[in-house]
Amino acid sequence: MSNVKAAPTVRAMALQKGIDIDALARDLGRTTIGAEDLEQSAKPAASAPKGDTSYWQVDHAQYGPVSEEPMSRFAQIASANLSAANALIPQVTHHDRADVTAIEALRATLKPEAQTRGVKLTALVFHLKALARALREFPRFNASLSADGKTLILKDYVHIGVAVDTAHGLMVPVIRDVDRKGLWQIAAELSDLASRAQARKITPDEMGGASMSVSNLGGIGGIGFTPIVNPPELAILGITRTETVTVWDGDTPRPVPMVPLDLSYDHRVINGADAARFVSYLSGLIADPRRIMV
Repeated sequence: MSNVKAAPTVRAMALQKGIDIDALARDLGRTTIGAEDLEQSAKPAASAPKGDTSYWQVDHAQYGPVSEEPMSRFAQIASANLSAANALIPQVTHHDRADVTAIEALRATLKPEAQTRGVKLTALVFHLKALARALREFPRFNASLSADGKTLILKDYVHIGVAVDTAHGLMVPVIRDVDRKGLWQIAAELSDLASRAQARKITPDEMGGASMSVSNLGGIGGIGFTPIVNPPELAILGITRTETVTVWDGDTPRPVPMVPLDLSYDHRVINGADAARFVSYLSGLIADPRRIMV
């Protein structure tokens, strides 16, 4: 058993790059290894893009005024990880939407209690709780594929990563055991993790081990997007701004608030029918939040 501390995502990345974490820790005289250590020690061929990229090297100044802004170390690591994930994983995105009428009504009812508790009960809290229920119902989504692609590792826990947009780059802290927690506890932990992410006070251990991640752009806008799967997870859920959609009851039009849902998944493990069933089930939970309270 290794005594070196490293997040599951870091260990998976090391396997993909062919890096011995224990040997690297000894070389560095450390007991903790992070993603940045792997980037520094990786062989050039392991992370270099394939093909001729010399045409990227353009003197842009010949066309007009330019300025330069260095990429932070954090942003460089995130860029490398996203590029590797997009290159190595055959990803497909399934798009759907869910009726949030009941969730918004329930949030309005609970607003006085939320103010008393000093907790912000956002719609995202309900989405996380619904996603946790769906992950229990569909175990293959709550899994990881071994580095050699031969073994599916099914998880008997539900931890959900939440992407947080910060001034220093995207961070994905993880809320543990979402399926076993109530709405108020999830709301409190979500607020705490988001604020500490902004302050760069999230530890590496708090960003590893997720069953699935969520990227929520609802507060900014958009009608949909294609989030990139964050390995070793097998799927990621994207959420954008709620829109009013006309739904027909026979010949009668009815305006319904609907939230767009975008599920990107690893096609090596999950097929299109699986994804459609998963999102359909998730949409049903969101439309009837009483089902996530049980």
